[in-house]
Amino acid sequence: MTSPPGKPILYLAWSLQLMAAAIFLMAGWKKLTGDAQMAEVFATIGLGQWFRYLTGGLEVVGAIALLWPRRIALGGAVLTVVMVGAVIAHLTVLGGSPLLAIVLLVACLMITAMRRDTLPAR
Repeated sequence: MTSPPGKPILYLAWSLQLMAAAIFLMAGWKKLTGDAQMAEVFATIGLGQWFRYLTGGLEVVGAIALLWPRRIALGGAVLTVVMVGAVIAHLTVLGGSPLLAIVLLVACLMITAMRRDTLPAR
């Protein structure tokens, strides 16, 4: 297990975690509740609406993990995978700017790196 980060890093990490958790809770909720825009986006992706539910579920679970001190890095890792998929979807199918997805991807990577001390010990 690695040593915990210093206070400035911890404050930065918690700030990123809170912002990311709020964003992913809202985005995941929209996917899970059948928001028309989200249904249209996932229809365009072409993997079926089950993929919208899976993505929304991962976003909500990942967001909750960002607020759970013993699972922060795990939540960041899950959300990193989701955002890699979002960037790929923007670049290959959806079009438009992937900038927001890239910013969230970087935030998730930073959270995972800064809070790696919360990963379960082997």
